[in-house]
Order: sequence, then structure tokens, then C-alpha cells
Amino acid sequence: MGLDFCPVAPPGKAEPAPLPGEDPAAYALRAAEAKACSVLPDLFRSDSSSVVIAADTIVVLEGRILGKPGNPDRAYAMLRSLAGKTHDVITGCVIRSPASVLRAFSVQSRVSMWDAPPDLLHAYANSGEPLDKAGAYAVQGSGSVLVSRIEGSWSNVVGLPLAELVEALLCLNIITPNCTDTAQATAAFAVTL
Repeated sequence: MGLDFCPVAPPGKAEPAPLPGEDPAAYALRAAEAKACSVLPDLFRSDSSSVVIAADTIVVLEGRILGKPGNPDRAYAMLRSLAGKTHDVITGCVIRSPASVLRAFSVQSRVSMWDAPPDLLHAYANSGEPLDKAGAYAVQGSGSVLVSRIEGSWSNVVGLPLAELVEALLCLNIITPNCTDTAQATAAFAVTL
């Protein structure tokens, strides 16, 4: 979008675990807020006018939050549980200043997977791609072959719901359209802090 931004900062702490009975959307927002708070001290030490955008994406199957598998066997088990079913992908997003949360929202998409054969799921699980992905797949990568349908935001399933994020940043006047030529084919944005 033509925005200047600091490089992605990995969270300083491990992601929090879901609490017993916690609503999945509330958990995604709590995890995103934890990520934002973990990078605040370093970022705002050098620039107190910046904002942090943090997101956490979870996969929910039949009310159960699926985390990141970490190894091929767990990836295969997750993929087998998702195959032939529809699940929810929820991303919690937090936009925060040094002093407070400016905006927090979650976006939900429904993802259907076809009932892929075990050998395909094993091959994908062993590829390494799903090991650090919620639900053990990356729709923006090779995992796209497992997905038969998405209802809602594709970028949400990737991990950052762009349309909703841009809408929030525009509403907060953090970014503004910056097109001087109406015939320009692509829009550019300016950061205003």
C-alpha cells in the first residue's frame, strides 16, 4: 500500500494459552493484545508517536481451538481432523498507542477442506510448512490445495484481515489516501501520526 513501517517485531513472550471455556474470538484478541504489549517498550523507547498493529490468528473446529502443531505428527493429526469439514478462522487485531488500545476487533472466516487422502496429508505435514501455522496449514502456500471453499476474508485466513485493518486505520486517521492523480491505477497511503 506504499506505507513505511518498522520491520515486523516478533513478540517478546510466548503466546498465552486459551483459558478454560474462553470464547475463541476473545482469546484471539487477548493473544493479539499480549503480542502488542510485548513489543511496546522497545518500539516506544525510540518513537512515542508510533502505533503497534498486532494480530493473532486461530483455527476453531467444533468449538476447539487448534494451535500450532510444532511437529509433523501433530500436523498430520490436525489436518486429518480438518479434512472433509468446515472450520472457523478468527484473527484478533489490536491497534495500540503507547498509552492505550485505539482499536481492537476480530474477523471470522469459514474454511471448508475437502477430504484429502492420508498420503497427501502426510506429504504436506512432512513438508515443514504447517509446523508453525494455526491449524497446520497455510492457505497462501502449498496448503491451498487442501481448501475447497472460503466464506469471508481470504487475507484473514492468511493471518491479517487487510480490508478491516485498512478501514480501522482510516477511521483512526493513522493513514490517509494520498492520490494526487485521479487516473493513477494504484492507491498510495500516507501515514499521519
